[in-house]
Amino acid sequence: MTNPTTRRALHELDATELVAGYRRRDFSPVEVTRAVLGHVERWERHLQALYLHRPDRALEQARASEARWLRGEPLGPIDGVPLTIKENVATQGDATPLGTAAVDLVPAPADAPPAARVRESGGVLLAKTTMPDYGMLSSGVSSFHPLTRNPWNLARTPGGSSSGAAAAAAAGYGPLHIGTDIGGSLRLPAHWCGVFTLKPSLGRIPIDPPYTGRAAGPITRTVADAALFMQVLARPDPRDSMSLPAHDIAWTELERGTDRLRGLRVGLLLDAGCGLPVDPQIRAAVEAAARLFEQAGAIVQPMQPFFTREMLDGMDRFWRMRSYTDLCTLPPERREAVLPFIRSWADSAAGLSGDAVFRAASQFHATRLATVAACRAFDYVLSPTSPVPAFAAELPSPTNDPLRPLEHIAFTVPFNMSEQPAATIRCGTTSDGLPIGLQIAGQRFDDLGVLQVARAFELLRGPQPAWPQPPSEALDHVD
Repeated sequence: MTNPTTRRALHELDATELVAGYRRRDFSPVEVTRAVLGHVERWERHLQALYLHRPDRALEQARASEARWLRGEPLGPIDGVPLTIKENVATQGDATPLGTAAVDLVPAPADAPPAARVRESGGVLLAKTTMPDYGMLSSGVSSFHPLTRNPWNLARTPGGSSSGAAAAAAAGYGPLHIGTDIGGSLRLPAHWCGVFTLKPSLGRIPIDPPYTGRAAGPITRTVADAALFMQVLARPDPRDSMSLPAHDIAWTELERGTDRLRGLRVGLLLDAGCGLPVDPQIRAAVEAAARLFEQAGAIVQPMQPFFTREMLDGMDRFWRMRSYTDLCTLPPERREAVLPFIRSWADSAAGLSGDAVFRAASQFHATRLATVAACRAFDYVLSPTSPVPAFAAELPSPTNDPLRPLEHIAFTVPFNMSEQPAATIRCGTTSDGLPIGLQIAGQRFDDLGVLQVARAFELLRGPQPAWPQPPSEALDHVD
């Protein structure tokens, strides 16, 4: 009997299907890697999602994995699975430009924790993925990398700062991708590219260097693949001072069906409290998702906004000052290489007093307190991920205004500061074919619960649009 996974091209298979196929010897990691590399070759000149794309090294890793599978000795749950890693996650011997032409390209002395876990488990690293300057934009605009585009519409942004990772996931550059998130940089591009992600509880996936609110996480096409990847990534590492202790979490226990939603107290947040207004199509898609939760037995109640303009502006001012301080350490020629939008944003902090910076910094804790208090009455919270759909690829932010650069993160950034897990999963499509993402946030440390609820919604939402394919030569253009 023909295995159902063989009816689809190898590059289309999920990570869970690949591992099962390797175990049955239906195909090998070398065959899969070659298939994915061929697919990447057809896509990449359109998307520009990759950094350090080295097919020969990927095939070398795939051959080593193939030998392990033939011996029946895979290194871990993702052995032989093609994947990418965001370029700000250090890989030994590779430069880490942080998306900007201003950084000296010095080889990293060691793998950062997520990259180390991937290698220990036998994952096949296809390439690193692009990001904007210093990760401070929700777009694919960079002074170092070429402009990264959205595979659903090449004229639109994939979002950021995990720009290349989300674009690669949607385009099928292998099933597993690692991104990072300090204010929405996993969830926003997942929303704009129609893929799944989990921003875990702070410290669940160790990262180096650690920073307030900063998390690494999986970007995938399915919830099951993210859960599989969490088995690998969610292991303690002493280099992260906020790394959580080891927990025995049954990451792959997802198949509880839609019964998982019965009786849950679910908050519905449709107004972030500040920032850009929610696009009517996005609001309608999130409301429709909430109705599916209700039909499955969840108790859905509206939430009042808890995030304020003072909180958002305080974070903005503090991050401006941090960036201004960093840029002031650069030689003039290096500083000039930074994206002008970022320079203008950072320079606006030059006149801030110590008192103003202190008050700005205080908003991080104020946000944490407000978010935890607002979520206390609920098991999970549903909201839009972003108030707007994917915008023009060339713009650094939806407003294109360095004095109003963060107006789109009001739904996402509170959960970075409260350290709560939050996922994004596609819940709809705009009239012009762009994805819409639903954010699902849970209580702190309930990462598995968020995955289970997301899986239940994945079952409820029904069939989704076919994944985008590389443009044919006859249709090789952007809108």
